[in-house]
Amino acid sequence: MTHVGALALALGVAWAPNLAHAQDAWPSRAITFIVPYGPGGYTDLVGRLTARYVEKALGKPVIVESRVGAGGIVGTQYVASAAPDGYTFCVCSVGAVSIAPFAQKLGYDPLQDLAPVGIVSSIVQAVIVKKDLPVKSMAELVAYAKANPGKLNYGSSGVGGLTHYSVELFQARTGTKVVHIPFKGGAQSTAAVLAGEVDFSFANMTDALPQIETGLVRGLAVTSLERSPYFPNLPSVHETIIPDFQVETWNAIMAPAKTPEPIIRKMSEVLIKMADDPDAKETMRKAGASTVKTTPEQFRAQIQQEMAQWQPLIKEIAEKK
Repeated sequence: MTHVGALALALGVAWAPNLAHAQDAWPSRAITFIVPYGPGGYTDLVGRLTARYVEKALGKPVIVESRVGAGGIVGTQYVASAAPDGYTFCVCSVGAVSIAPFAQKLGYDPLQDLAPVGIVSSIVQAVIVKKDLPVKSMAELVAYAKANPGKLNYGSSGVGGLTHYSVELFQARTGTKVVHIPFKGGAQSTAAVLAGEVDFSFANMTDALPQIETGLVRGLAVTSLERSPYFPNLPSVHETIIPDFQVETWNAIMAPAKTPEPIIRKMSEVLIKMADDPDAKETMRKAGASTVKTTPEQFRAQIQQEMAQWQPLIKEIAEKK
């Protein structure tokens, strides 16, 4: 063996224990959770709830930082480009991970540049309309949209997000044409319906729940196949106008690709325990959501399944425009 080779081997042997020690010592400082949507919305709520739980479990501060824009893409891309050292994570959602790759050009590949850790929660959407819109059912919404093509507008959490593509799918299936008004988050979009600034929205249940309960907006339907336990009197889109229409979103923790596997596993274990935590479950329940437990492998498989589902639908939607 050459002197250089011997030196390299020695350095490698010395480096391996140091790397292992660094991973064993993780975390040694504050962790940052990037929330790609605006304050006050569903993803922000999930991010802050998860941050509090992870803080207690790991004994280090977890900072929640909003990086808003492009339906969650800006914040997701930031994490995809971050150092894979276990100190930056994304509170990601389905839109920027499973849908956006087929709808627009991204600066990241969700399965190449991000490492799935675990899904934290899932939630359905509710179709809400402003109070003075003269429609009281999904059938009436379709009829009104067809009678007034291009005059109805809807709010979303941003271009490329699930609340955007839910309505795109609705348009493609019903032959309607409505105008998209993107906002910086679901809370802002729902507030715009309440204020009468937009006509309707396919809003996350977290954002829609209190507004429907107080009568500030009118709920028409939910996007799960079954009726929601929160609003058993609201039909599903599936049972009213579009058979098999099903849209559910999730929020999950993802890390930059190449984050050390022991760190991914340790964070995954914390999230799985959180799913059974009574306080976490109750907080999610009050928000109209449910806790979820998945391994990194199960989460990756779900993303792959969703991509296979959304890719042909996005292509179909684009071809109809």
